[in-house]
Amino acid sequence: MEYRYLGASGFQVPVLSFGTGTFGGKGEFFEAWGATDVAQARRLIDICFDAGVTMFDTADIYSSGASEAVLGEALKGKRERAIISTKATFRLDDESPNNVGSSRFHLIQAVDASLKRLQTDYIDIFQLHGFDAKTPVAEVLSTLDDLVRAGKIRYTGVSNFSGWHLMKSLDVADRYGYPRYVANQTYYSLIGRDYEWELMPLGLDQGLGAIVWSPLGWGRLTGKLKRGQPLPATSRLHKTADMGPPVPDDYLFRVLDAIEEVAAETGKTVPQVALNWLLHRPTVSTVLIGARNEEQLRQNLGAAGWNLTAEQVAKLDAASALVPAYPYWHQRGFTERNPLPV
Repeated sequence: MEYRYLGASGFQVPVLSFGTGTFGGKGEFFEAWGATDVAQARRLIDICFDAGVTMFDTADIYSSGASEAVLGEALKGKRERAIISTKATFRLDDESPNNVGSSRFHLIQAVDASLKRLQTDYIDIFQLHGFDAKTPVAEVLSTLDDLVRAGKIRYTGVSNFSGWHLMKSLDVADRYGYPRYVANQTYYSLIGRDYEWELMPLGLDQGLGAIVWSPLGWGRLTGKLKRGQPLPATSRLHKTADMGPPVPDDYLFRVLDAIEEVAAETGKTVPQVALNWLLHRPTVSTVLIGARNEEQLRQNLGAAGWNLTAEQVAKLDAASALVPAYPYWHQRGFTERNPLPV
């Protein structure tokens, strides 16, 4: 398994990592993703280790903490081999107005609770799950600095931030000497390329490595969807489609047609082609793969260790291209001074 540096840090992560949103299965939303228990998680983790996949991503809100708890129990005796990535910001309960956001109160509380559920003394990569516009950036970063100095977290990152959220945070970090974010956990796929408009150039300029979530476009690039046919009975999109980014059918199937052509040329599956395309995009440090069973996991692991040709990449790029929002479409008319990320 290839390893890459996480942004501008000296820390390396595997190009494929395992997302544990399928662990736990608490609540309607996460039950639709999967309900992997501890015994099943141990088996999936062993398969990951055998393939060189050592990073496992979770969050405190996944199945109301059950994802972290299952991961922690399944990693017993193997913690030193694993890279653990988790996130916090969103509300877990309604008991207190302070149990949400990125305030000093909530971040310290959330990290301590995650450490307990994960049964570990430290978190390798801790990310803010979303931007908190009601807490001063300096308060957020000073708290993360304290947690790093206490040895509870080692590297920091964000998820679901806009470009200005990130740059404001990085400026405050530089001004006061707080740890800089080195990871940006971002939605990115062949049917979700908004990341390229601003966040990718920012990542290149400021040294943030992308940790890609939902690389199969909210479950739409599995190869199971067919033009003019109903959703498969087993598709989680029956319950989750309205909770994710909308994708027009004509665009989706245009992209799927191109992926299927490349899959036929390479002898790979649709998900493997979609994942491999991501592995060669600028700033991408690691792509999170998920699986509800061994078969899905082994198939997704087959996305690494080979390369698409330049012609195949161009075919996928063309099929999935969209006119970006302003001012990005305007800037692309002046690539002499605003070059595209490479």
